[in-house]
Amino acid sequence: MKFHFEFDIKKPQRPIQHPQKLLLVGSCFTENIGEKLRKHKFDTLENPNGILFNPISVAEALEAYIDDVKINAADIFEHNESWHSWKHHSRFSGVSPEACIAGINASTAKAHRYLKTTDHLMITLGSAWIYTLTSEAPQAIPGSVAANNHKAPASWFAKRLLGADEIYRLLHDTVGRLLQFNPHLQVIFTISPVRHLREGVIENNRSKAALIQAVHQLVAESDQLYYFPAYELVIDDLRDYRFYAEDLVHPNYQATQYVWEKFADACMTAETRLLMKEIAEINLARQHKPFNAQTAQHRKFLDSYRAKTKELQDRYAYLDLTEELRFFSGKD
Repeated sequence: MKFHFEFDIKKPQRPIQHPQKLLLVGSCFTENIGEKLRKHKFDTLENPNGILFNPISVAEALEAYIDDVKINAADIFEHNESWHSWKHHSRFSGVSPEACIAGINASTAKAHRYLKTTDHLMITLGSAWIYTLTSEAPQAIPGSVAANNHKAPASWFAKRLLGADEIYRLLHDTVGRLLQFNPHLQVIFTISPVRHLREGVIENNRSKAALIQAVHQLVAESDQLYYFPAYELVIDDLRDYRFYAEDLVHPNYQATQYVWEKFADACMTAETRLLMKEIAEINLARQHKPFNAQTAQHRKFLDSYRAKTKELQDRYAYLDLTEELRFFSGKD
């Protein structure tokens, strides 16, 4: 008896391997995948603007990385005793304007350098609903899109749903600029399985449908573009509220782990997956909590995994296992 519907996943033209670089931009689901990539020692840069949900904010962020755009005091505003940018997540907010500006400009500059030589760009879109700024919003061009509301008053925003054609044109132009900036780039699109129920159930489905239509129209135009079905894996394969957190909005650990395993199977080489298993074993050993750290048995355990880690580092010089070697050497 089958309790979920599995389906085949098309593989990308270029699979992901450890020596390559991955830039991840988009919704909070991006960060779930990014965390797993980091744990398995991939070279990644995640969300240089912080979490972004809508296509316009994602496109604006990517074009800012291409142009290495610098902001100044005219681009930020004060609210609730902190300074914020309408183009950035609140993780970039600061208690002083100088701190806010410095953090944003440093992150953009890092993303600009990284994007030049990135092998894979993963874009995860969360919602086609946008919140445009009204004339009441400080330091804002009315009609421009807010990437984050920064807990500002509702009167500062107007809500609108993007159409599939509008999203397609926007992403088409941005992808064109990306491939001019870095012709080697492979772009991986996903749609977040996180349900935006604050908009409403019907409204969430309209939003996801617009994103899916636009992305598939775009991906069909180039072999350098690829769609990974994270949304479909949760909605159509698992298809059960047991795989959501208590809020019934965010996929739980089991769901994200399932999507991760499918992602690795579809998008990574067999050699890469074998290396990931070796890294996972070292990660698990590092979590070991001894009853008594002074025993000969524990020292033998540390020596064994220090040797395994050193051997792995020698085999794959591009891995950074410095922290693991320090831990198994008893220096942490």
